[in-house]
Amino acid sequence: MTGDRVYIALGSNVGDRGAHLAHARARLAALPKTRLIGVSRIEETAPLPLGPVAQPPYFNQMLLLETTLTPAELLAQCRAIEAERGRERRERWGPRTLDLDIVRYGARIVREADLTIPHPELPNRDFWQREIAELEGEHV
Repeated sequence: MTGDRVYIALGSNVGDRGAHLAHARARLAALPKTRLIGVSRIEETAPLPLGPVAQPPYFNQMLLLETTLTPAELLAQCRAIEAERGRERRERWGPRTLDLDIVRYGARIVREADLTIPHPELPNRDFWQREIAELEGEHV
């Protein structure tokens, strides 16, 4: 399969954070027209100070996939996986059982109402940059 290389950020700070990330890894790896290429180590980070309420720390991890799914198809799959783990979209930057963000999608630029690629927060999240660098070092 020759598809785009896609970086997806996984995050969780509610419930069994490790189990939520493990579920997301397994489900993303099993998507049609998709192959898991790499997985960064899990990092625990403080919540961003942008959130509306105090919240516990996050587990974060980056996955590198190769896929021929469109960005919209992949986004729909990510939202379905989040919902499987009880994610409810109530408040921006609030606590969540599982958050899946499409950070980069090959060389594509997407500017739609519900999807922006590259993710606009990429330059501001050092842990995403570290995790991408880790994956790029392993899978050049």
